[in-house]
Amino acid sequence: MATAFQLAAEQYAALDVDVEQSIARLAEQSISIQCWQGDDVSGFEQRGTELGGGLAVTGKYPGRARNADELRADAEVALSQLPGRHRFNLHASYAESGPGRSGPTCSERNQLETGHFGNWIAWAKSLGIGLDFNPTFFAHPLAASGMTLAHADQGIRRFWIEHGQATRRIAAHFGAELGTAAVHNLWIPDGMKDLPVDRWGPRARLRDSLDQIFAESFSESKLIDSVEGKLFGIGSESYVVGSHEFYLGYATRRQIAVCLDSGHYHPTEELAEKLSAVLQFVPRVLLHVSRGVRWDSDHVVILNDELRAIATELVRGDCLERVRIGLDYFDASINRIAAWVLGVRATQQALLQALLEPEKLLRSLEEAGDFTGRLVLMEQAKQLPWGAVWTEFCERANVAPGGEWLQTVRNYENNVLSLRR
Repeated sequence: MATAFQLAAEQYAALDVDVEQSIARLAEQSISIQCWQGDDVSGFEQRGTELGGGLAVTGKYPGRARNADELRADAEVALSQLPGRHRFNLHASYAESGPGRSGPTCSERNQLETGHFGNWIAWAKSLGIGLDFNPTFFAHPLAASGMTLAHADQGIRRFWIEHGQATRRIAAHFGAELGTAAVHNLWIPDGMKDLPVDRWGPRARLRDSLDQIFAESFSESKLIDSVEGKLFGIGSESYVVGSHEFYLGYATRRQIAVCLDSGHYHPTEELAEKLSAVLQFVPRVLLHVSRGVRWDSDHVVILNDELRAIATELVRGDCLERVRIGLDYFDASINRIAAWVLGVRATQQALLQALLEPEKLLRSLEEAGDFTGRLVLMEQAKQLPWGAVWTEFCERANVAPGGEWLQTVRNYENNVLSLRR
């Protein structure tokens, strides 16, 4: 008796779709899991400084990771419930320093060294995963004004330039140690709440600061540079120095990656539509997958139309090798480990649906001018049994295909998370 997967494979084969090839391509796609979901963007500096930077975490679900060991343990539980091999994305504020930790005591971000992340590297090696990295331009006294790399004060600007230079060296070290290039993504909160008189000066200063940060060269086998823009934020509603247009121009000139965050645009803009435009001019894109509800609210990623559209464009454009995908949200209203698993699985499912699309037939209909047939086939494809293929993909990876994984997370919550105070 034929299994559900075998029947599904036959249906796809009738539409000239190779299911095994789709599974193999999905297995190659790593998702970079964000550290900040596990501890509400707290980090380990223990400054007592407000988060700032237009960032806000809502919810007080019990069991937040309080230190790096707990965060790593939580991440391992999430990774155990995911098919495929993924990555972990760190912020500079997650350095470990002081007695008994991996590096020397370090109180300032412009003094960070590779030794402050030795435990993270050893952990990643033990799991066989890669690490990505972000400088942290928020939650610091020198970021309290809302300006960092674009600050008018040369001394403050110099501090943040040195921070960016240090984090690039650390990211390149990650890449060298782990044998897979680390993405170094630069985002700053710089902007103004109300209408500025001078829009030119801050952007000129930002351009100069970036030039100094990116002056040192690293092999792309170790480091992939990326810059990330934003439409607005809390405290920068009227003016964002590092806008999408600014960074797209800068990335094009430098020929580095530009980060497209699905929460960083006007609600009526479609990120999927931007991919075929941006990748004409930059070598790579870093895709931050988030879910905005009316604004850049960073809700947990789910399998919605926007995510499907993004995945479809990636596959149709045959650009998966030029795009790094990472999660970027933080929800403290639900179990944080479950939030990780939900986001990665939704992203993988969207990619699988895109990989299973009868693209060859759709293209042939379009080239023949048969737009009616194209639309009919697009609708037919929505009914194809991709779920049976997802189940097979998960079972081959020895993870639960459905919601059974939640029981593992709940057991961990009862035995570990519930003991945290």
